[in-house]
Amino acid sequence: MNIGRLADDNIQRFGEYDFVYFDGQWHTNVAMNQNANRLGNALKKLGVKKGDRVGVQLLNCPELIQTFFAAFKIGATLVPINPSLKIPELAYIYKDAGLTALVSSPEYLAAIGAARKEAPALTHVIFTGTEAAAQALSFNDICRPEPAELAVADTDNDDTAVMIYTAGTTGSPKGVMLTHYNWYTHVTGYYDLVLLDSWGLSVRGVMREQDGGQAKKAPQEGEVFGVSRSRVSLITLPLFHGYGVFALNLEFLTGGKLVVITRWDPEEAMKCIDTYKVTDFRGVPTMYIQLLNHPSLARYDLSSLKTCICGAAPMPLAVARVWKEKIGVDIWEGYGLSEATTVNCGNVAGRRPPKYGSIGKCYQKCNSIKIFDDQDNELPIGQTGEIVIKGPGVMKGYWNKPAETAAAIRNGWLHTGDVGHMDEDGYLYITDRKKDLIIRGGENIYPKEIENILYLHPEVLEAGVIGIPDPVYGEAVKAFVALKTPGAVTEEELLEFCKTQLPSYKRPKAIQFLESLPKSAVGKILRRELRNIK
Repeated sequence: MNIGRLADDNIQRFGEYDFVYFDGQWHTNVAMNQNANRLGNALKKLGVKKGDRVGVQLLNCPELIQTFFAAFKIGATLVPINPSLKIPELAYIYKDAGLTALVSSPEYLAAIGAARKEAPALTHVIFTGTEAAAQALSFNDICRPEPAELAVADTDNDDTAVMIYTAGTTGSPKGVMLTHYNWYTHVTGYYDLVLLDSWGLSVRGVMREQDGGQAKKAPQEGEVFGVSRSRVSLITLPLFHGYGVFALNLEFLTGGKLVVITRWDPEEAMKCIDTYKVTDFRGVPTMYIQLLNHPSLARYDLSSLKTCICGAAPMPLAVARVWKEKIGVDIWEGYGLSEATTVNCGNVAGRRPPKYGSIGKCYQKCNSIKIFDDQDNELPIGQTGEIVIKGPGVMKGYWNKPAETAAAIRNGWLHTGDVGHMDEDGYLYITDRKKDLIIRGGENIYPKEIENILYLHPEVLEAGVIGIPDPVYGEAVKAFVALKTPGAVTEEELLEFCKTQLPSYKRPKAIQFLESLPKSAVGKILRRELRNIK
């Protein structure tokens, strides 16, 4: 199996159509595939072999998508890299992955030049654009003479297709190895459960009925299951994230269209939704919050939106309810992690309303999700413990880290480090990260609960909660808040608001105001960065 075949299958099933919109231009599925094939041939000519690691260090653009499928098709392992990483982080990934080739942009020339000194295996750096830079090749120059056809390499189901480096919150980043089969079961599971069971399609036409051996034709209208070809997805999250591989595979499989913007900009996102009648939007809580509070929100027509999905961080209930009230569409929250092929469960859009506060049901084919205690015993419905996952979506392991792999996957179960519980209908509720748990005088406090309360205040734009040392209770609660209007509320007023909503032991001891809270590349508020703020 080779996941790169999805690009060829897409053309065979749907023919040529406008596939990706970027920077004022539509690119067809045929053109994107041909450019990926040319790059694949060019990489092979440079000596890149099956199993070699190929890095891509780009913001959202067509060349990034083409690099993904070029690497898949030649049997190389794709290593997506966040362009904003600093030189030491880049050097570590280049060296640890053993990159042989890297596709990037001239704007990162200085950082790449410094970082590659630590990575002797990295022999080819390829820059997008028309001109070759010092010690780099031109993407256009190496692709132009190559044929538009490419023989897809034979890869085994267990061959690594993608290696995603974790954020390194507990030490050096770890390369999460995801196989071709991981991605295949992942995208087809989403297709079968989420898309086919979402809305249904009303069909009007002549239906044939069998009555006593006589075929009768009559005009009828009925509902069938299927995926609409009118789906248009807005890509605002960075494609170098694991989500990016998922989003691309999904649209190649279903024949959908992508509207891609380079980086998150709320007004640009609203313009795209209005202009290109976007139906599907996937974002993180920060994006929804910024859209709802944008002064130009009323200027744009967002009525084409049909499916709004949230992941990467818990969605505050207050935000989800305001979105439904203002935009008229529910937000369906989901959950996943790189070690389990990025997306594992979610509320299914369309036929039934979401369970607000829940991250939904498991949807990956043949995957199981359970709740374990600290001794790896399964807990009953409703009890809180660690979320564990087993099945074909679970990673192959961490690259060159057998001890860490063994600690994460025990008896076939991936231990996520996330705490939650399951209800009687099989819906999961995530409480928080185990490592973010605050223990005050023996009482367990989960930051998410405090953050949800803070979001109820009309002046709170962003909220993050951590534990701080306390000489009496061991730990105390501290909140960081960004306001919609600076100075609109004082620390004392917010603390008084918390008194009306929380028991005494859960109330923040202090609240510190920031202009904005630190976030990851996908917009997730970073508690680990809050801990470094004095």
